[in-house]
Amino acid sequence: MAVCASGSPSQLSILLEVPSRPAPPVNPSPVALSFRDVTHRYGQRTALDRLDLVVRQGEVVALLGPNGAGKSTTISVLLGLIRPQEGRVEVLGSDPRRAVADGRVGAMLQSGSGVGLPPGVRVDQALRLVRRLYRRPAAFDWIVERADIGGLLRRRTDKLSGGQAQRVRFAISIAGDPEVVFLDEPTSAMDVESRHGFWRMMRAFGDEGRTVLVATHHLAEADQIADRVIVLNHGRVAADGPGATLKAAVATRRLRFVTDQADQQVLSELEGVTEVAICGTGVSIDSLDADATIRDLVGRGVRFRDLEITGAGLEQAFVALTGCGVARPPAEAKAGAEGGTR
Repeated sequence: MAVCASGSPSQLSILLEVPSRPAPPVNPSPVALSFRDVTHRYGQRTALDRLDLVVRQGEVVALLGPNGAGKSTTISVLLGLIRPQEGRVEVLGSDPRRAVADGRVGAMLQSGSGVGLPPGVRVDQALRLVRRLYRRPAAFDWIVERADIGGLLRRRTDKLSGGQAQRVRFAISIAGDPEVVFLDEPTSAMDVESRHGFWRMMRAFGDEGRTVLVATHHLAEADQIADRVIVLNHGRVAADGPGATLKAAVATRRLRFVTDQADQQVLSELEGVTEVAICGTGVSIDSLDADATIRDLVGRGVRFRDLEITGAGLEQAFVALTGCGVARPPAEAKAGAEGGTR
């Protein structure tokens, strides 16, 4: 029995603690993808280093990491394009090659310098051709709706913009009605508006209960669309969880304020400060101890106004977890295979 007192004795309220039955265990979703102690090397370089990873059915997962972290090797292994030298990999409970051959897996890989589509044919012709490769293809109209390509069906594939070509490539990746879809830098050729539309499409696709694994360098967008963010570094999992959890794990705080005394040296010497950016009278400071930084700011007599304090963004968390800057977009990176540059 627990007694909660409030005011006079006549106002005592007595709360009886009645033993309750434990809640029944929640059955987790079946495993869609699993790595167990997986190692893969390219010559002397280790791309995957005893990697352990589990993704459950229905999850939308963003795979992040600097160049050379093992992102593309991970997807290649899951597609059966590479057999790792050590460890065990399963896709939907079977060998990756079997899952792909059964049409249960779709993929949208980087296309290099071209659009990665059959040249000189209409979009509807290319899509119908790909559907014939599967024993149980998705309905044509369903593919068109999910990929939002209704207005492109009569267009030739070599007349598409970068964003349009990516949507058509996505349509082709889901032509077999897959349970799992892998997307490697899917928005690399898109402008901002096209990227936002594509991510909304991805989120809706995942909401149907399908598993989506996206390798991307667009950190802020990954945080918005993914249930989980997995950060790879040197072939291992550096962090795994919701984007908000990863950001909360980083001690960095960002202070923004306005001052007429924006002295770079003084601000850089403030306690806890790791980085300072000044633009006119606007100041942005990254600090490992925001309270100490503000006390020092006041103590030094710096007059400031409009102070705003925010937590670390996913980009800051990424840098803290990997010790690297944000991975460059593929178009900016030197061309090469995963074994060489990625």
